[in-house]
Amino acid sequence: MQVKTAPDEIQAYLIDASNMPGGHAEKLFVPETADEVAEILRAANQNSTPVTISGARTGTVGGAIPFGGYVISLERLNKIKSIDRGSRAAVVEAGVILQDLQRLVESEGLFYPPDPTEWSCQIGGTIATNASGARSFKYGATRGFVKRLGVVLADGDTATIRRGEIISENGFLEVKTDTGRVIRAKLPTYPQPDVRKNTSGYISGESVDAIDLFIGSEGTLGVIVEAELELFTKPESFFSGIVFFADEHDLLDFVAAVRDASFANRQFPNPQSRIRNPVGASLIEYFDDRALKFISEKFPDVPADAAGAIFFEQETTSENEDELLSAWNEFLERHNADVEHSWFTTTDADREKLREFRHALPVTVNERIVRNKQKKVGTDMAVPDRNFASFLRFYKEKLTASGLEYVIFGHIGDNHLHANMIPKNDEEATIARHLYGRFIAQSIMLGGTISAEHGIGKHKSKYLYVQYGERYVNEMAELKRAFDPKGILGRGNLFDFGF
Repeated sequence: MQVKTAPDEIQAYLIDASNMPGGHAEKLFVPETADEVAEILRAANQNSTPVTISGARTGTVGGAIPFGGYVISLERLNKIKSIDRGSRAAVVEAGVILQDLQRLVESEGLFYPPDPTEWSCQIGGTIATNASGARSFKYGATRGFVKRLGVVLADGDTATIRRGEIISENGFLEVKTDTGRVIRAKLPTYPQPDVRKNTSGYISGESVDAIDLFIGSEGTLGVIVEAELELFTKPESFFSGIVFFADEHDLLDFVAAVRDASFANRQFPNPQSRIRNPVGASLIEYFDDRALKFISEKFPDVPADAAGAIFFEQETTSENEDELLSAWNEFLERHNADVEHSWFTTTDADREKLREFRHALPVTVNERIVRNKQKKVGTDMAVPDRNFASFLRFYKEKLTASGLEYVIFGHIGDNHLHANMIPKNDEEATIARHLYGRFIAQSIMLGGTISAEHGIGKHKSKYLYVQYGERYVNEMAELKRAFDPKGILGRGNLFDFGF
């Protein structure tokens, strides 16, 4: 195990993709085993020293930034212990890079669907934040793929938690550690927002699996050191497209039709019982007109007069490919898509080019932000189906009136878009922050969530109070005390309750 105290050796571990300033720490630990993680935590807990867990530091909400105490980097817990084709499962340590796992899994003819935008993230981080991404439209977030966790608790004790073994009763969970100690924790009682994606606080509900409590807890309840993950059989092929529309009403009607058909076909997977159309997208992504203009220099084939675009994918087989292409063509014609200038492919090489188009936008936004010497202000809210169209109008009306440069893009299949504001100076940065607060308030008023995929971290902790109120934040703090009485883990993440 490496232990570092020199400022120049620690500096890289004091920042993450949020660019939140002020990070500092006394020591950096780089353990190579779960036992070494436990040893560090035992000592830290005895001294009430705060501990921040560092993964790949790709998070955008400041969760990996320490403000005092110790940093534990999990980069050397990076073994892929097994990939079992029979049981379709992988056992990995927390520091394994997502892209490395996906490549190895696919070489075995298998498939791990979670695909956050930043592929260099670590598996432990994706579990701690319940990461999702574009494919969550079909497959859901990371939570659905976690079968077992190895966790080191704040006092150095360990727990092995298997899905389905510990379910809450009467609002309480009882977790038995590997040494036989029982931790009894009261669950929060707030209702979950009526959205398909939510990473705002601890999970709640009448029947909660203990494993789901740690997934999405942002390093505040324990340190995830190992996971067993469910895998799928690798799809035979994909039909993918980036489709341009001259009219946004046509675009939104197209999305609604694709979404409805996709949900219907999940409900009736047998082709003989399917209703009307075999369309079943695995992802539906949106780009507004400003987003298209923003990256047109890198992609000059983008039509100049496009009101927006949709990126979609559907898994295919040699048996159903012709039927699916015909069905998608019917949808495209019915909703007046600009088929002539749109891009389609069924090959892996060209599909990667379309995915590069999707990933190029946030990269280009970040380049502009750096050039402006400002910080990006980006939203991560999601709202219920019934309120999505009005929320998108609210975004565009307020952003256009502000005079700020902005782009809107993201996971429209889940009613979850990112409005990225790109201030040019300090005055515009203040306007952007005020607008962000208005978008927070509007999403809550519409029954949505303030964070659909990026989590709360330190950056959005004050908004968690806005979403849930003092009573429910107190309930979160009570739950945290059950697992971390001294409040050493992830201090400042989610909330700061006077630990």
